[in-house]
Amino acid sequence: MNDQDLWNNPEKAQALLRERTHLEKNIAEITSLESELSDSLDLIEMGELEGDNDIVTEAEASLAALHKICEKKQIESLLSGEADANDCFLEVHAGAGGTEAQDWAEMMTRMYTRWCDGHGYKVEWIEESSGEEAGLKSATIKVSGHNAYGWLKTESGIHRLVRISPYDSNARRHTSFSSVWVFPVIDDSIEIEIEDKDLRVDTYRASGAGGQHVNRTDSAVRITHEPTGIVVQCQNDRSQHRNRATAMNMLKARLYERELRLREEAATEIEASKSDIGWGHQLRSYVLQPYQMVKDVRTNVETSDTQGVLDGDLDQFLEAALAQRLGSGTDNN
Repeated sequence: MNDQDLWNNPEKAQALLRERTHLEKNIAEITSLESELSDSLDLIEMGELEGDNDIVTEAEASLAALHKICEKKQIESLLSGEADANDCFLEVHAGAGGTEAQDWAEMMTRMYTRWCDGHGYKVEWIEESSGEEAGLKSATIKVSGHNAYGWLKTESGIHRLVRISPYDSNARRHTSFSSVWVFPVIDDSIEIEIEDKDLRVDTYRASGAGGQHVNRTDSAVRITHEPTGIVVQCQNDRSQHRNRATAMNMLKARLYERELRLREEAATEIEASKSDIGWGHQLRSYVLQPYQMVKDVRTNVETSDTQGVLDGDLDQFLEAALAQRLGSGTDNN
């Protein structure tokens, strides 16, 4: 940071500032953990010498809390994939089922934005397509912050909701599906070659419900990459040129994520035998009726605090999925 020529390259300087801030934060957290550990051990020793069980119990509870924090830090320290530290795009798409599925897609989008808010990540709305009556057909947000992709990458898949539908006059139980796709924002150091002949570019009028992140001009852009069938769209700016630039960045990110996934699937026989993540790959069930339960089908982690999960309390699921993935040695990206 003392290099006099640092600010000749503002982008590099900003990246270095972010890295320094992250390192300082990590050092402070580890120092705090060490201090709290030492204090707790001293309290236990003092309580045992004085025969004060209350002090010992309090210190042991503090150690248990420290243990959970350390487990999370250990998982975070293993997020060393080449894109894990990057920002990411997160897409939510409603499945079949009309209004009920679209309402579920909106609930999920809210769930992820609440998780981001609770962890200090910045959220930028890229695209939002409203349902005919309620909810969302699709939404794309950009999540900015250190390890955004690393933490959220295991959320790609199908999410299933079971509840009494508020849109059914007969109060019947309905099952709805939404898909989530997470892919990293890539920087200029990663080169992705895209030929113009492989692209189909369409413009359209934004169909969102309104608000600061949705515009109502004909400047929305949809780009289809013909060889892979990947479709990206952006409508968050009034400039068609800027929306196209954002959509191209999203397309590069999707192609990069696809390459990472194919590389990972080829790493082991088990992963190689899997089909692409799609509608047949259920990741998590959210049951609101006839009982309250959210269960991850990969890790078997479950909780009855359904409202907490829908309000963004996803850490136990993210940590378990990452631990499983890292422990299996398949996270080679």
